[in-house]
Amino acid sequence: MRNLFPGLCAVLALLLGGPARAEPTLRVGATATGLPFTFLDTKTNTIQGVMVDLVTEVGRQAGFSVAVEPLQFSTLIPALTASKIDIISAAMFITAPRKEIVAFSEPVYSYGEGLIVPKADARDYASFADLKGETVGAQVGTAFVEPLKKSGLFAEVKIYDTIPDIIRDVNAGRLKAGFADAPILAYYVKQGLFPGVRIVETLKPAVVASVGISVRKADADLLGRIDAALAKLKADGTVQKILTKWGLPPSADRS
Repeated sequence: MRNLFPGLCAVLALLLGGPARAEPTLRVGATATGLPFTFLDTKTNTIQGVMVDLVTEVGRQAGFSVAVEPLQFSTLIPALTASKIDIISAAMFITAPRKEIVAFSEPVYSYGEGLIVPKADARDYASFADLKGETVGAQVGTAFVEPLKKSGLFAEVKIYDTIPDIIRDVNAGRLKAGFADAPILAYYVKQGLFPGVRIVETLKPAVVASVGISVRKADADLLGRIDAALAKLKADGTVQKILTKWGLPPSADRS
């Protein structure tokens, strides 16, 4: 019996208090140029921002850790469907066409398009129609491209890889106006890096939608855990703390 006792203790230890399983690490796709949602922090050489903080907190609640990988916005969904990443956490609108390809969490934050023009241009633009006949810019893969093109109002809708590229051309006088995510435009302009541009405060957004976290359609269990974590983080004030930390204005929710 004396010889059996240590073995029994070992079995009981495994059954009752064995070592916990390590949390899985999921690959998260994000962009390096989406201030304040996702951006490359050159001091740490890591992707930071609202959606990084959020997915990290969601992971803590849902039982996974995250490894954030920088990708161009237009490559995020292809990377997810090809299983090169497991989650997208970026400034990506929940839209009907995207929902046909990937699954989205409950909404996190809502806003519409913003407009920048050269600072010397003092006109109070309110809609697309006020820029009729002009050449404007938008970022590839965003929800703003099709409405701009379908309006038929513009001489040309130039497509750019990143939002800073749009701002740079407006700043240099190479582009009449640029449309992009309003909070991202506001954040860049606030930094003072592009002194030759201004945000058009009078614009009434034509495209207002919500940002969410996305996963593959087959990952229903993961999506359920993400939504449960988001609900808890909204209820305990964590989501609002993250939004406040990064200086985001109130959500432009249409409800």
